[in-house]
Amino acid sequence: MAGRYEISDQGWELIKDLVVSPAKTTGRPRRDDRQMLNGIFWILCSGAKWRDIPDRYGPWKTVYDRFRQWRDDGTFEAVLARLQLRLREDGLMDLDTWMIDSTSIRATRAASGGGKKGAQEPIDHALGRSRGGLTTKIHMVCDRNGWPLAFTLSPGQHSDTQHFISTLECIRLPGFSGRPRKRCRFLVGDKGYDSDFLRRYCDRRGIKPIIASRNMQRKSRPGLPRGFDKPKYRERNIIERCIGWVKELRHICTRYDKLESSFKAMVCLGCIDRCLRANFSDKA
Repeated sequence: MAGRYEISDQGWELIKDLVVSPAKTTGRPRRDDRQMLNGIFWILCSGAKWRDIPDRYGPWKTVYDRFRQWRDDGTFEAVLARLQLRLREDGLMDLDTWMIDSTSIRATRAASGGGKKGAQEPIDHALGRSRGGLTTKIHMVCDRNGWPLAFTLSPGQHSDTQHFISTLECIRLPGFSGRPRKRCRFLVGDKGYDSDFLRRYCDRRGIKPIIASRNMQRKSRPGLPRGFDKPKYRERNIIERCIGWVKELRHICTRYDKLESSFKAMVCLGCIDRCLRANFSDKA
């Protein structure tokens, strides 16, 4: 039985081939990858500083270095894709109806000023000033069952419509064979996505947008959807609950990371945590 915040035996068997590196033939023995991953999950769920990692997970610097390695080589994205494939194989993922929404994350003072000369990170690091202060926005898409499909980050003052297309273009759902799934039949969003341009984008790709109008009393114009599916729109709370589940993780509900890549890796870990709980209920 796995401890609090730790990955279960079944979950580890599913993803360990993506995480474990070949044993070193020279130098110091490599620290156990499962131990390192459990330490990263402890940071994700507790919101504590890296230096406060309990001794059972090993030296904090080693855990942090392993996090940086997996962040930079795409390991976390590969693990999330593996879990999404498992959900799809088990018939738990809805491929017809998806939901999109965003949420603002308050950043601490320490999260600013992460830029360095010659760094490959963007200047703003997905940080911006909004009415809530220094914030980052998470734009997320989930399916009808609440499993996260893709997300992007932006400065807090950016509108939802600016990142609608880029978030949808990030979706790559692996399947049994053939190309990854990129589109759905119905896309549900609130009135923050009410834009003729975005509706036409959905029409060109065979997606029916179920997006509330800022003025629900206006008459439909040519090019706009005919009829509004209220029963499906009422299911939009699923994306709000999905975001709420992810934000229960303390390292996500408040941004402490200076680099966008680090915070993005933490959000990806939050999605991994959500999918692991779906597949294996014995994870504490």
